[in-house]
Amino acid sequence: MTSPAPHELDAKALEALERKYDSALATRNNSPQLTKVMYWGTVAFALYHLWTAGFGTPVDHVHMGIHLSGLFIFIFVGFPLLKLAQSYEHRPGRILAPGNVPIYDWAIMILGVCAALFLWLSWRGLDSFGLAIPEQALRQGNPTGLDVFFGSVLILAVLEIARRTIGFVLPMIISVFMIYALFGPYMPAQILRHPGVDWHQFVNNMYFPAEGIFGVTLWVVSTVVFHFVLFGVVAQRMGLGQFFVDNAMIAAGRYTGGPAKVSVVSSAFFGTISGSSIANTVSTGSLTIPNMKRMGYPGHFAGGVEAAASAGGQITPPIMGAASFLMAEYLEVPYTTIVIAAIVPAMMHYIGVMSIVHFTAKRLNLPTYTKDELPNLIKVWREGWFTIIPLIALLIVLFSGYSPNMAAFMGLNLCVVVGFCALDKPKTLIVPFALLGFIFWKASPMSGEGFSPNLAGVLAALTILGSLHRNERQNFRDLFDSFHVGVQYALAVGAASAAVGIVVGVINTTGVGFRLGFMVTNGAADMAAVLHPLLGWIPSEAFSQAGIQQFLSLVLIAIACILMGAGLPTTALYIMLVSVAQPALSQLGVPALATHMFVLYYGVISEITPPVCASAYAAAGIAGSNPFRTGISAFTLGLGKLMVPMVFVYAPTMLIVLPEYFTLLSFLQVSLTCAAGVFVIATAVSGFFLAPLNGIWRVIAAIGGLFLVAPSGQSDLISLVLLVPVFLQQQLQVRKTINA
Repeated sequence: MTSPAPHELDAKALEALERKYDSALATRNNSPQLTKVMYWGTVAFALYHLWTAGFGTPVDHVHMGIHLSGLFIFIFVGFPLLKLAQSYEHRPGRILAPGNVPIYDWAIMILGVCAALFLWLSWRGLDSFGLAIPEQALRQGNPTGLDVFFGSVLILAVLEIARRTIGFVLPMIISVFMIYALFGPYMPAQILRHPGVDWHQFVNNMYFPAEGIFGVTLWVVSTVVFHFVLFGVVAQRMGLGQFFVDNAMIAAGRYTGGPAKVSVVSSAFFGTISGSSIANTVSTGSLTIPNMKRMGYPGHFAGGVEAAASAGGQITPPIMGAASFLMAEYLEVPYTTIVIAAIVPAMMHYIGVMSIVHFTAKRLNLPTYTKDELPNLIKVWREGWFTIIPLIALLIVLFSGYSPNMAAFMGLNLCVVVGFCALDKPKTLIVPFALLGFIFWKASPMSGEGFSPNLAGVLAALTILGSLHRNERQNFRDLFDSFHVGVQYALAVGAASAAVGIVVGVINTTGVGFRLGFMVTNGAADMAAVLHPLLGWIPSEAFSQAGIQQFLSLVLIAIACILMGAGLPTTALYIMLVSVAQPALSQLGVPALATHMFVLYYGVISEITPPVCASAYAAAGIAGSNPFRTGISAFTLGLGKLMVPMVFVYAPTMLIVLPEYFTLLSFLQVSLTCAAGVFVIATAVSGFFLAPLNGIWRVIAAIGGLFLVAPSGQSDLISLVLLVPVFLQQQLQVRKTINA
């Protein structure tokens, strides 16, 4: 039986494809009764987080305990121990599997929930039920037997939910860190040895708040990341995703390589609300990939364009896969600082993808969309303008200096108002009236530090506007379905982030991050000593022994980030990589903001780097192409993202917000030459500029582009020497073609 053609994929087929490549959505079929309970449980979980975002979050160990309990319940009920076909099937009548969930999963789930909530119960001490537990402040550093028991349960349960949702790679890495912490005195390398900790002390460090599992990573995920994942799903299902695609068609469809450019632009738009590259790929790719193939792009290239553009959404401001909020928390800087710093590097990625798409279309002589095939601008905005109201409100609150969870609260509530409440459904109007009441309460003196009068006026106007539009609304069951899917997306992120807290705890306990950094710089120094005699004749500081050592250190760290980030959600990979790789970059004298951006970029590149590139594999499923070849195409298209981190490490002026490095002249020189270099490399990759670019000319163009990307006036001059002959050759070839 042959599979359907890509353009025949319907909504159910796309959902199945997303479930196949996004492990967070592949769950077992429970009994009908348990399925209903879990469905409403996820809705309640989402509503709890929505309420706390607007009306105040409980104290950290209570809120994180509730969040972690939800993860344990939904993951152990929904995700089987082994990913076998029969594990997902509903097999009724099994005595030892109530609701089609094996009894051992129920047992682990209950123990995990008890461990997550135990701190809440015993925080102020407990002297009842025959137990005498001192309050937490008195037992910090000296855990009781119950602390050790529940802490051990929590560590093992967190590793297990990470394994079930995203695979064995992350738990395996974490296990290595745990072994290192416990057996420090027995490490073979002298530089890695440390006194070690026993299990009691290890549990103490991993279990109690401020470090380990109950540290800043789980806190930010449970108070910010979860809300933005939920917002992305609800906004997309409300119609914002389609509105983005239609506007991308209008903006880019008429130009050379129109279908592929639509993919790039729509994925960039969609990346502003999506926390998942796979969701981005499937949502926009379901339209753009078949259109690219129909216009003549090879299947693997069409899938690669969509995967590369969708992965770019994870570095695109303002949300950046929710990593921007974590970065602001780690660096203790305003959120707007991160957004401004990320603008130019993200632009370089899209310049690279758009340029390759453009010149590939030129080389293949592909047609563009006709005027009849493009959406009508007036019709698109008349039928979809209201879908952008929640995003506008979210960004206004964010950039007014309020907390990200308050921004998400307003965005989510306006999604409900705009998408589900209408004058002809009087019962639904309770939502906009309640939201107006909340806005006016926040603007009153009673709320303490609330909304300014201007902000309250703008939000109230948006609420009223969202209630009055005449377009069709969805029913509240669709809203609850969105909440359910949003929670499913957030499970893998939450599980991975809780587990990565162990890595952070080990690094804080042992100082291994600085030891690894020292090993990297030492290894790079040894390699530089070998290479310097071969390259030292080149008259450039970059080829001095110190320059070669720094470059090799960056390359080694970048490779480690790509390998360690493979298969992880954006937020989890950022947390882990910034804990492990950032100390090494700090030893090289790189500014803190640049180091955090560096590890995020190379971690995200793992999403389009074979063999682990789930976004590319999902795109290949839509395109009907070879998955590995699609991954290679996606990686090639993402070359801009591969080079740009090196640029802002050597020239932090590109990040704009570092005053000690920024001048307008240096910023323009670095940014413009980098953009030009990415553009030139794109011509070499696609094999076309003014005419076909082949053989040695293609190699020279690639080398010239690399010199142009390098942030140095000397390298810019070298690139001109290399590229002028290439340009002249292209001119001659054009004249030959005209005269022929």
